[in-house]
Amino acid sequence: MTTILITGTNRGIGLELAKQALEKGWTVYGSARQEVADADAHICDHPQFHNLFFDVTDHDAVRSAAASISEPIDILINNAGIIGPQRQSTLDMDFDGFAHTLAVNTLAPLAVAQAFLPHLKRSANPRIITVSSQMGRMSYAKSDRIAYRASKAAVNKVMQGLATDLEPQGIAVALVHPGWVRTDMGGSGADIAPVESAGGILALAETLRLDGTGKFYNWDGTIGDW
Repeated sequence: MTTILITGTNRGIGLELAKQALEKGWTVYGSARQEVADADAHICDHPQFHNLFFDVTDHDAVRSAAASISEPIDILINNAGIIGPQRQSTLDMDFDGFAHTLAVNTLAPLAVAQAFLPHLKRSANPRIITVSSQMGRMSYAKSDRIAYRASKAAVNKVMQGLATDLEPQGIAVALVHPGWVRTDMGGSGADIAPVESAGGILALAETLRLDGTGKFYNWDGTIGDW
């Protein structure tokens, strides 16, 4: 049976990832900053769903959560993320908000990967996927939401480096653009539904092997431009 850890399962893509993983019969560890009240929508009552409560920027809490789990983890999906502060122009920047965006979108995925690395090493087929965004690609010169864009460009490089370091240990690492998704972050006018994006990301997670490590994918499994 596959065991998966997904950060940010309280809503949006993360919640849908958890639902679909449970439908596959997988064991799911899902993280959120606090307990979600709507247990029916959040699938908290499912016998194969296990809540982990931590803020991804609290590295001590992340390590404590990792220490509370004894079983191997086959797949880690770093999904938790934020769009960043209201003011995030190169000409008018909320620098505290910028720093927090980097803490959540760039530093936290690495901290989570490090904390749960011992669990991944005990899997026969370990994989790490980090949800990024095409908004961070260097060939795209738009400057709106620059804190968010910079955080995603940075996490791309961090995960590329992690892929290089973990390849000799047999752990595949990849990044994925989830598409423009109808979530709180993406808005109601976005292209695709969370169920579609999550399905593509899980399909990628199932098929990812070492020959695909260090690459940037679109949610549909195609190679992305970064």
